[in-house]
Amino acid sequence: MKVFTKTDIGMTRSMNQDCYSVSNEENYKLYILADGMGGYKGGEIASKVAVTAVEKYIKEKFLTIPKEKEKILELIRDAIEFANTAIFEESRQDVELHDMGTTIEVCLIYKNKVYIGHVGDSRIYRIRKNVMRRITTDHSYVEKLVKDGEITREEAFHHPKKNLLIKALGTNKAVEPDIIYKALVKDDILVICSDGLTNMLREDRILEIIKQDENIAVDLLISEANAAGGLDNITVILIINK
Repeated sequence: MKVFTKTDIGMTRSMNQDCYSVSNEENYKLYILADGMGGYKGGEIASKVAVTAVEKYIKEKFLTIPKEKEKILELIRDAIEFANTAIFEESRQDVELHDMGTTIEVCLIYKNKVYIGHVGDSRIYRIRKNVMRRITTDHSYVEKLVKDGEITREEAFHHPKKNLLIKALGTNKAVEPDIIYKALVKDDILVICSDGLTNMLREDRILEIIKQDENIAVDLLISEANAAGGLDNITVILIINK
């Protein structure tokens, strides 16, 4: 398995509020990405708390649970809920952090199975046989409009409220993450990214860049997103199942 990662502040932001972690444990691999939001430093704190809390929770519990599909998915759900509480409680202790929150993508790979937890509008894609499909569904206002048939996917890409989330981590006392299970086969590629990438580049272009040269794709993706405006922080984790 080959893994490439990179995060970039972008062209317009004063700080990078994205945070990510890659853990190659003896029995499993864990990839986490969070895109923070909420005032000066709020988003930076929220994303860091989220990644740290989820990673700590899974590392402490994984070896003690039965290695069954539902138990691993339950572990991921519990880890995200644990992180949600940590962020929510910290936001209540400081008036400047009241509105902080974050997206979260958790991707645990165990015995060629992928266990995913998702909140927000960061995304996970799977590329198989040169076809890229989005595994996660954005928890956003425009995604709901698309689902309800009120706007097209093309209109969603340009919509002025496309960054408006309807669900995030840490903004409420409780959260219900999407929990997803997928099989992984040889040569599958997983793409985990913040919306700093997908708001700048269309999905067909992302696939095209990865197909050009997977070894430098992360650098090329971020470079092109910045060339397109770089309106947000950009983080990409590329996992190639060799």
